[in-house]
Amino acid sequence: MESNASIPRKRHVLIVDDNVQLAHFFEEILKLHGYDATVFLDGAEALKYASVNPADAVICDLQMPGLEGDLFYATIERVNSPLARRFIFVTGRADDERYQKFLRTVEVPVLRKPVPVELLLAQIERVTKL
Repeated sequence: MESNASIPRKRHVLIVDDNVQLAHFFEEILKLHGYDATVFLDGAEALKYASVNPADAVICDLQMPGLEGDLFYATIERVNSPLARRFIFVTGRADDERYQKFLRTVEVPVLRKPVPVELLLAQIERVTKL
């Protein structure tokens, strides 16, 4: 007899970082821990994807070519405010004057590179429950 119970959907995380190696490292770590993950190397492509595909969390760098992380976040906040609450910024630029004002105004985790894997996973777990 076949069960009609549905298989729980894996939580899906968007990874938006122009550092190819780091983005794919995050992707592999997330998959090993039971998440689905999609990598984007720039905010513009991620924005197109996020506008039509559901996501449970976003790991995002700040400084990227094209659409930077703060502008990507601001756009998501305007069009999909629930997803904006599930951002995690992972950056080496948190002390940069250009981003400090922005980071003071958002109520999402900001992790400094290099980020310990355990900390990243804990933050993903936290924001996907929001």
